[in-house]
Amino acid sequence: MMRALTHRRHFVGWLALVLLLATFAVMAGASQTALLGAVAFAPWVSLIGVDVGVISGLLAGVGAGGLWIAAAELDSLHPSLQQSVIRVIILGALGGGSGIVGDRLRKSERARSVTVARQRALIDATLDGICLTDPDGHIMIVNEPLARIAIELGMPAEGTVPERLLAISKRLTDPETYERRMRELAVTPGEASTDEFEVRETGRVFRGFTAPVKDRAGRDLGRIWTLRDVTADKEIDRMRDAFVATVSHELRTPLTSISGFLEMLEEEKHGLDEAPRMYLDVIRRSSERLRQLVDDLLLVAQIEAQRIDLRRERVDLTVAAQQSMETVRPWATEKGVRLELDAEGAPKTNGDPRRIAQVLDNLLSNAIKFSSEGGSVTVEVRGNGQWTHVTVADTGIGIPAEEQAHVFSRFYRARAANELAVPGTGLGLAITRALVDQHGGSIGLESVEGAGTRVTVTLPAA
Repeated sequence: MMRALTHRRHFVGWLALVLLLATFAVMAGASQTALLGAVAFAPWVSLIGVDVGVISGLLAGVGAGGLWIAAAELDSLHPSLQQSVIRVIILGALGGGSGIVGDRLRKSERARSVTVARQRALIDATLDGICLTDPDGHIMIVNEPLARIAIELGMPAEGTVPERLLAISKRLTDPETYERRMRELAVTPGEASTDEFEVRETGRVFRGFTAPVKDRAGRDLGRIWTLRDVTADKEIDRMRDAFVATVSHELRTPLTSISGFLEMLEEEKHGLDEAPRMYLDVIRRSSERLRQLVDDLLLVAQIEAQRIDLRRERVDLTVAAQQSMETVRPWATEKGVRLELDAEGAPKTNGDPRRIAQVLDNLLSNAIKFSSEGGSVTVEVRGNGQWTHVTVADTGIGIPAEEQAHVFSRFYRARAANELAVPGTGLGLAITRALVDQHGGSIGLESVEGAGTRVTVTLPAA
């Protein structure tokens, strides 16, 4: 490509020079004014400067000025040396100026080409398929991974991206849902969306994301689309859930036996010495902790499999908060943490009383767990017509900003929990969020490291 560009420049340069000489010949042989001659060959001077470069353009301008002077001397009876010198300067400036412009244009073009090549290499190096479409859905840019995925999925080579995506619906495990989502995207082009679909023949699972692209003025430039193969991730999740369910089931059976024999021993512990009684208390606390872990693991597996059965009824959230506070009060008293209730009215929601109690118990336990002696935990209950809000606020150690996005993830343990050896599995908040989601609500967290944490649960009002 560079060789062809060089040849083109040489050709244009020589062509301009020939035209310049031809112009001079016309000027020298005809009875024309010098001004008309300058007008005739000035464009060729500019052409040489733009295509060949600054130096060549300047020399061409000076040379052209000299030719112009010669023509002027032949055509004029009273030549003016001063005017000729001025014209030489003007033509030299014209050639040099055009050369500067051409040099800058070439540098700009080279820089743009390098930038485009780097950007292209970057998007081709990603594992995700990426493409950019115009406002009508036609592809403007597509990377190699997406081109390969499109071929594997049998997408047609023509049409807009939504049309191509719709064309593969019959190959998927749930074509009806997929087609509905594609139609929803068509009527809501201004929204971002993330969806997953599974190919029936191969079992491969893809996660697609799309979002509008706008300029600084808010004008629509099109959409960006990404496609990622998440088959391996889904298989890992499936294996993990199966393992958790199996282990939980296998642990529950021996735990039941341990608990049964422990109850029998505790009935006789009054006749035991102090040391054996202490051992029994340790066994009881450990078995209760293990049972709670098993219950949490089973609940996580049920949530993932969407097998949670909610037995809904009207729940008074103020009463539910009071009951949960009484449940954790012995532990709070032991740690020297004060419990307070701030309720306005008696807001109600339609929910499963047992699951709502579990949500509140988890939040209160966490608040007490990370509060120091002399601290406080406050439960606020509010209702605003359509929604109800329950907030658990503590004066504990708080959560660093960089960790707050992860606290609702399964098995996540904050750095402070590990450093302070705070007991827990990292499942409590993940379960809490899942149960709130099951009730059609939402959960949010605000925290300042060293100043405490506020967790707010929002549920539909009854």
